[in-house]
Amino acid sequence: MEFRELECFVVLSEELHFARAAERLRLSPGRVSQLVRALETRVGARLFDRTSRRVRLTPLGERFLADLRPAYDGLGRAFDRVRAAARRVEGVLRVGFIGTPTDVVTGAVERFERRHPECAVELVEIPLSDPFGRLRAGGVDVAFTLLPVDEPDLETGPALNRVPHRLGLSVRHRLAARRSIGAEELADVPLIGLDGPAPPRWRELVAPRVTPGGRPVTVAATVSTTQEGLTLVALNRGGMLFCTPTAAHHGRPDVAFVPVAGLPPSVMALVWRREGATAAVRAFCAAAAPAQAA
Repeated sequence: MEFRELECFVVLSEELHFARAAERLRLSPGRVSQLVRALETRVGARLFDRTSRRVRLTPLGERFLADLRPAYDGLGRAFDRVRAAARRVEGVLRVGFIGTPTDVVTGAVERFERRHPECAVELVEIPLSDPFGRLRAGGVDVAFTLLPVDEPDLETGPALNRVPHRLGLSVRHRLAARRSIGAEELADVPLIGLDGPAPPRWRELVAPRVTPGGRPVTVAATVSTTQEGLTLVALNRGGMLFCTPTAAHHGRPDVAFVPVAGLPPSVMALVWRREGATAAVRAFCAAAAPAQAA
């Protein structure tokens, strides 16, 4: 039995007018009549007497309404309760981050928890080489990521920051003392790329295959995490691109971070499953928004 049929029956029994019942249900009068006829076919008898001038319940219809009303009202109350619960922001929200919880990440968490003290944030580190795996598996509810994201099952929020790139190099590398390098010079520096299931677009963000001018870029090695990459950089096995905040966080005496001119900025945003846009996820996106920076 279709719930819509029962809903039409109850509303029509209250209105006793097809046009008014249709308006309440946001249906056409013809559709209301069709649903009522379908219900009467299931029952095997008429539930309404209707003429061109009036509509009224049959004795069987009155009995059915009396039996149905408690269960129908209970369903309505249950739906109202679960809808209200879905709109509350409480419990635990699992937030993923990649590599470094920069001030964009920590600032968003602090604002969210101030606004929603009944919901605690659990930060979860996501492998650099698998930026969306835990999100899809339900291990996190929302995650910080780099744009663009070209995944049909995922949705992203607006940019939270736009920052320049820096090239991590061993202090022994011939370019380590430079104040900056041009993007075309990346063709002369083998880059460290990614292992794992990272999609091609993501791999391009970390280690582009060509420079903006089309010169091919060599991949020196592949890694799964930021720390693995930094280790290879320190050993002078290749260079690795980082956003400026991540480079600042990972400052160390054996690695130089040289600004790169001519690359598009690194852009951070939030990403979540399209079917997982809960009230808590939406509230976290709102809390992250003030972190936007030029």
